[in-house]
Formats: sequence, structure tokens, C-alpha cells
Amino acid sequence: MKKIFWILFGVFPLSFVCSQESIPTASSSPTQLVSSTSPATAGDVEALRQQVQSLTETVKALQQQVKDQQAALQKANLTGESGLPENPEPSPIAGTEQSPTPSGSAPPRFPTEDTSVVSSTTAPAGSPAPAVGPNQLPGSFPTTDTSVVTSAPETISTTGVGASLTQPITIGGSKAYMNISLDSMFALAYSSAANLNDIEVGDHDPQQRGFNARNTELAFDGAVDPYFEGFANIVFLLDNNNETEVELEEAFLQTTSLPYNLQLKGGQFLAAFGRLNPTHPHTWDFADTPLVNGLFLGPDGLRGVGAQASWTLPVPWYSQLIFASQNGQGEAGFSFRNPGDNGMFFDRITTNRAARGLQDFVWIPRFENSFNLSDTQTVLAGVSGAFGSNETGANSRTQIYGADLLYKWKSSHAEGGFPFVKWQTEFMFRRFQAGHGADDSFPVAETFHDWGMYSQVLWGFKKGWVAGIRGDYVHMQNSTFTDDLDRQSRWRLSANLTWYPTEFSKIRLQYNQDFLEENFFLSAREVESVFLQWEFILGSHGAHKF
Repeated sequence: MKKIFWILFGVFPLSFVCSQESIPTASSSPTQLVSSTSPATAGDVEALRQQVQSLTETVKALQQQVKDQQAALQKANLTGESGLPENPEPSPIAGTEQSPTPSGSAPPRFPTEDTSVVSSTTAPAGSPAPAVGPNQLPGSFPTTDTSVVTSAPETISTTGVGASLTQPITIGGSKAYMNISLDSMFALAYSSAANLNDIEVGDHDPQQRGFNARNTELAFDGAVDPYFEGFANIVFLLDNNNETEVELEEAFLQTTSLPYNLQLKGGQFLAAFGRLNPTHPHTWDFADTPLVNGLFLGPDGLRGVGAQASWTLPVPWYSQLIFASQNGQGEAGFSFRNPGDNGMFFDRITTNRAARGLQDFVWIPRFENSFNLSDTQTVLAGVSGAFGSNETGANSRTQIYGADLLYKWKSSHAEGGFPFVKWQTEFMFRRFQAGHGADDSFPVAETFHDWGMYSQVLWGFKKGWVAGIRGDYVHMQNSTFTDDLDRQSRWRLSANLTWYPTEFSKIRLQYNQDFLEENFFLSAREVESVFLQWEFILGSHGAHKF
């Protein structure tokens, strides 16, 4: 039908012009007039034949143009190419740009980093960053720490020759889609301690001399429907016997379109306590967990099955209230309903009971605010809490209080986010009621008042290169009756150098000096450790709120 239309569209005006030229007019030259009464001469016949031939060639040319246009349209429909670059792909060492999304108007993906501390064009859905206008579009998730690696996006065609090899695997259309990515971290470790797992406090930290594979994450994210988005993170790790362990680190559903800046979350998730706990190891600035996080919140961090509500306050700066409730059970509820190793925790036989009511859940509030000191400086401060029961007695309780501060400076003439300086610190206080244990088996009850903190400074001195130093200290109140290694006060100094060849890989060298203080039962000692860590990412990995 299109072919017939284009032929008629081309032939009709030409025929009309030719017919007008064949009609004699008063202004026509006498030599062009053909008498209607006199017979046509041989010259007139030849002129008419040439006109018909010229018209035929014109029609053929138009027909060929129509065929060429139809072929181009069919090719575009089959390949999806529009002749224009599509789906901007991050350039090397990029973090603030948007990740590729499915064609069409796909819903925003999860924020991976704290956009409130970086000058970025993206912001978490429902959690606008400071100095972000109300019409700012929510961003996709970058792959690595945006406070370390930042640059302008590079547009690369995603079809044909030159298509990016680092795009996420996307399944589904524009309204419902799922992205899949893989992140693997490895480390080569040396320590003066024969049992490195007694020194390191995090489950994803290097745990033995030699090679370690403590964190490979398979991440899924996507739009469920117009009302919800989902995220899941499955972690594989190898223990010291090279046996594979699998854990469902996170899997939750959260709303996307609630009014009044509200957002709800439900499922298995990391609690919003402090700065580091809600993040995954691939976003950390050091190869291991700070002492206070591992000894107070647990080697896997504070996480569990539960629900969370957050509200972004209607104020000129970024301000958010978060309130969550989780089961607080098992090793992931370390200071709460944790049965401990072999049924022992702080030398008490644990009760290992089922939840009796709301008092046995762990309740986790957080309040955070961020504002810009200048165009190049940003501050974010927060306070957190975690309150619930523990398993060392029938009515034993645990309370943990936290405060955190983040300061970020980035040069106004930064290239790819460098140079920059980032200072982050967290403080925690724990009040732990250690009861008589199951069936009142322990002779006395004690209440421990423990506190600890870490402070770290990162200096991005050259594009892709970051130097860091961190200090840790944990004070454990002495027990008159127990000799638990976890109740030994200790401190640590760490220094590292990290190279980010691109946003999809990193290599880190780190040195630790640990000091364990003497108490009545445990002797003082020093431990030196060196880690060489490397990481690679396949796909646009869902880094998390930082």
C-alpha cells in the first residue's frame, strides 16, 4: 500500500506538470504550438516521445527510492536500531552516571551508593540527596563506590559492533524487568597469627593464611510492577576447608510510589544502623570489617527478616527517619537472640527460645541529615539504635546506640571525581544484660557496658588511586567470671592503597597492626597481617545505599 501511495504521489504531480506544458498559452513561443487542425509533424512526435521517456525514468527512480526506504524501515524494526546511540554506558571509573536500563521508560533501579555525599545527577527513589531539586529523576545504580570513582557518562551503542560487554543481563520489557550481575572478591593473606579467623571479626574478611574466597555475590534487581521493585543478593563463600557456603544475604520488596515521601520495605535485609552495616563488602573502603561492627553487630552485620518504613522529611536539606523491626535471631542478630557457638554466648548456656511477643523482636530506629557546607563540601550525620532481648537469660535485654559522621570534599576542578578527601567515623555503645543462662545455670547475672569506634580517612590523590588509613578501638568491660576472647579489649591500625583500573575491577593492598589488651584471663599480644585483595564485576552490579 505504501509503495502504491509513493508511486501515485510521484507520478501525479509530474503528469500534471507535463499536461500543463502541453497546453498552448498566449505567452508560449510560436514554435511550441501544435495546431489542433494541422497534422503532427515528425518533430512533434519526437518531442512527445522524449517527454514520455523522461517521465518513465522519473517514475522508475521514485520506485527505487520507495524500495530503499522500505528496506531501511524493515531493518530498523528487526534490529531495534534507530540510527541514534542508545542506553548510555558508564565510562571507566564512573560511578555517578546512570546505568543502562531496558528500552522504554523503565522504573528506576536501586540506589547503590549514598548520593547525598557526592555531586551526582542521581538520587535514591524516595530518598533525595541534598541540594537535589524536586524534579530530579531517580538514578540507576552505579557499580562501585561513587565517593571514590566519578566521571561523566560515555555514550556507547549497545547494538552491533562496539556493544558494551559490561551491561547487565536484562530480562523483560520496559515495565517489568530484571537485571542480573555477579561480583567476586578474593584475597591473598599473611598474618603473624596462625589462626587468622581469631583476629578478623567479619565473616567476609580473610580468614586464613593463603588464598581466600569469602564473597561472591549474585545480585538481582528489577521492577515487579508499577508499585514495587525487588532486590535479592545471594552470597557464595569458601570456608577454610574449601567447602562452599551459601547465604541469602538480602531479598526484599519495596514500594515505589507512596505519597508524602514514604517508603515501605519488607523481606530479608541489612538494618539501617550506622554507615557501614547497610552496605555490602564490595563497597567497603577496606578489606575487612571494623572491630566495633564485627563485635557489636556481628560478623555478618545486623540483618534479618522484617519490615521497614522510611520518611523523607519535607525540609530544604536531606533529612530522613527510618524505623525497622526484625526477628533479631541467629548469628545475624549477634547481640540479640543469638544462641552462640555450641549453645554458649559469653560463657552462658543460651535459652534458644522462640519469640514470645513484640519484646523479643529487635527494633531499629535511625535519623540522618545531610547538607552542603559549600559547593565542594558535604556533611552527613546520623544516629541509630537497636533494642531487643538476648538469649543469656529469661528476661535479658540488649541496647546498642550509634552515632556516625561523614565529611566529603571534592575539588571544584575534579577530573573523574579526583582529587577528593573523605572522612568517616562511627561510635557505638552497647548495654548487654548477661543473665543466668538457661535454667539459671550460671551463678550470677552481669551487665556489660561496652563501647567502640572507628575512624577512617580516604584520599583520592589521582584518578583511580586511593590511599586510606583507619583506626579502630573497642573497650570491653571486664568480667569477673568469664574468659571469653570476645570480651578482650583491642585496637587496630590499618593502611591501604587501592587501584581502580575501571569501575568493574579493583586491586587493594592493606596492612593491619592489631593490639589485644591484657585482662585477668587473657594475655596481651600483637598481630601483623597483610592482604592483597582483588575484585571483578560482571554486569552493572547493584551497589547499595552508601
